[in-house]
Amino acid sequence: MKNSNNRSKSNTKNQTNKKPDQKRNQRKIQNSRRQKYLAAILFVLMLVALFGGDIRQIGNSQASGRLPQKISRFADKCMDFLDWLDTDAEGEKTQNSTNGKLQVHFLDIGQGDATLLVCDGHAMLVDAGNNNQGTVVQSYLQSQGIEKLDYMIGTHPDADHIGGLDVILTKFPVGKFFMPDFEKDTKTYEEVIQAAAYRHLNITYPEAGKSYPLGEATFTILGPVKKYSDANNSSICFLLEHGENRFLFTGDAEEEAEQDIAAVYDVSADVYKAAHHGSRTATSKDFFQHVRPIYAVISCGDDNSYHHPHAEVLNRLRMAGVQMFRTDDQGTIVVTSDGTDLTFNCAPSENWASGE
Repeated sequence: MKNSNNRSKSNTKNQTNKKPDQKRNQRKIQNSRRQKYLAAILFVLMLVALFGGDIRQIGNSQASGRLPQKISRFADKCMDFLDWLDTDAEGEKTQNSTNGKLQVHFLDIGQGDATLLVCDGHAMLVDAGNNNQGTVVQSYLQSQGIEKLDYMIGTHPDADHIGGLDVILTKFPVGKFFMPDFEKDTKTYEEVIQAAAYRHLNITYPEAGKSYPLGEATFTILGPVKKYSDANNSSICFLLEHGENRFLFTGDAEEEAEQDIAAVYDVSADVYKAAHHGSRTATSKDFFQHVRPIYAVISCGDDNSYHHPHAEVLNRLRMAGVQMFRTDDQGTIVVTSDGTDLTFNCAPSENWASGE
């Protein structure tokens, strides 16, 4: 894929005939684990004596707001200690690690959105499809060795984006949960709020311009840049950067929000998650010229009732020579970044037929 012809081949060195003392190494690992388990037990007993209850909830923002500042800082140390316990004897994360690489999984969950991002053992989930897709997303995360999420983003409160988030919230520990400051009077939205409350998670409203680490990658909130009267334009938009590679996510943001974002931020990207499932209400001509993607991924369901993707968007991508991928045609799309090159788990789609 990108710059793939320039990738140098690594030299393989002759292996020596010396073999490590396997029994000695095994004993070393077992002793290291015993020491960590003993330290964990002593640490937990100390915390229970000081605070009682579920220590994993001490460090979240809701609880910390009720504790004195010194105790809040101590709670942060507690969470750091718990993260340390998630390492094995060799110092590697037990959660699936990509060894410095970033993987972005655009899940095939029918008509909706769900994207998993993993870098250096850190994971982030963006949306979780419709109400009947929660367990599907859960199973996929488990198949990837995901045990906890550093971040979760519900881009906007439409059911095809947040419907499965309540399942994920109840099954996986989540560090920070983002949703826009836009409520919706639906059972789906209420179930997500209740699941967040179950986890004692406060909702973090997006702050345009603020950046967060994800392993060696960084994502920056781009929108919404102002208050909108509809859910789609209120979508959380962000730019993910890993080395030289840039990924743009805009939820279901439409032309008005696109113009507002492009007026403030550099939205150029190598990989563009086509907004609103390839709807003509998004990926406007002016915005697309700012993005100038090499690749585009469209998440939509086969024969969906919205007739996504629309011909206008497909024609815009095709005329610009964009390599296009679509979940309704190819299933789950996985792109891997090493900071310079991008590789996909499949070839670009040759299906330029619209859903209309």
